[in-house]
Amino acid sequence: MDREQHLTMTTTAPRIACFFSTSGHSGVDRAAKHLIPALARRGYRVDLLKVRRHGPHLDTIPEGVSVVDLGSRHTYACVPALVRYLRRERPAVMLSDKDRVNRTALLAAWLARRLAGVPTRLVFSSGTTISIDLATRGPLERWVQRTSMGRLYPFADQVIVTSAGVADDMASYTGLARERIRVVPSPVVPASLFTEALARPDHPWLGRSDAPLILGAGELCGRKDFETLLRAFARVRAQRPCRLMILGQGRARERLLALAAELGVADDVALPGFVPEPYAFMAHADLFAFTSRWEGLGFVIIEALAVGTPVVATDCPSGPREILQDGRIGPLVPVGDAAALAAAMMQTLDAPPPEALLRDAARPYEIEASTDAYLDAMRLPRRAG
Repeated sequence: MDREQHLTMTTTAPRIACFFSTSGHSGVDRAAKHLIPALARRGYRVDLLKVRRHGPHLDTIPEGVSVVDLGSRHTYACVPALVRYLRRERPAVMLSDKDRVNRTALLAAWLARRLAGVPTRLVFSSGTTISIDLATRGPLERWVQRTSMGRLYPFADQVIVTSAGVADDMASYTGLARERIRVVPSPVVPASLFTEALARPDHPWLGRSDAPLILGAGELCGRKDFETLLRAFARVRAQRPCRLMILGQGRARERLLALAAELGVADDVALPGFVPEPYAFMAHADLFAFTSRWEGLGFVIIEALAVGTPVVATDCPSGPREILQDGRIGPLVPVGDAAALAAAMMQTLDAPPPEALLRDAARPYEIEASTDAYLDAMRLPRRAG
């Protein structure tokens, strides 16, 4: 493509605004880091709209992508800047994620439409099981989120979620019509992951045949329930040599280390911290264990499957049952049941499923396949121009 053709494409291609306000290391961040460059590769102009100091953080800015700092420290306070952006750039679609951001996007889009006839379509996204996520919140916050979803989300052009379980929960909890909610697989893994040989990370526990390595990954917090994983691991360790490594950081770290010592397995447990791309660790582990109490999908399950590593998971809402195809791909155990988890781990270590079966289960979440689904949901061609 010569320079003139390139300039024509970049000035005439539809614009997609991605409005996110995230922690920097959540599932939304990881999906955005894959989706935004993929949309740009399809020929779209993509603007990443950010609330100051919040993610997602792109390591490099791909061609066709612009980062727009809305200049506010808080989501609601950026409405004026967001209205100005919409009036100036008039994107074809604005994709937003999480309830507070979705409400802000709706207000700004309504104002831009009333003030300047801006026709931007709104696509709201949600990636968590709402009823469980809000169960620990205060009554006012629960009422605000539940009511806003039921009453405001119908004004969006499309509502998308990460799994059928999340869709069913959103519909029953908020009253939003189920047919208004569309399941779109998240962009979790690159195509290269299915075939690439990943170098073994520099850790003495990896690649050893005398002691299988069981891996967990996620924020060290109550929702991930690594306490149950430790208790299950102690049962397995009593029967055979093995080791447990949990990737991640969080406030529960010291509590987990203390529990490992109490269970007598501290020498066989490692918590090396957060790893941005855990694929290589997963590829060289013998088993991946997922113990969340609730999720919206379970990205780490998909990542482990894509590199051919067997998975054992809790049957939590929502995601694991769909990904593991009702237990056909890997065992599902009750949430918080250390004995059942230990039995499933030993069974899978003794008789792991074929790698091809595991990898195939992850293919719907390959980045380009997911990008197709996102563009379909946004009512945009799969390739601009």
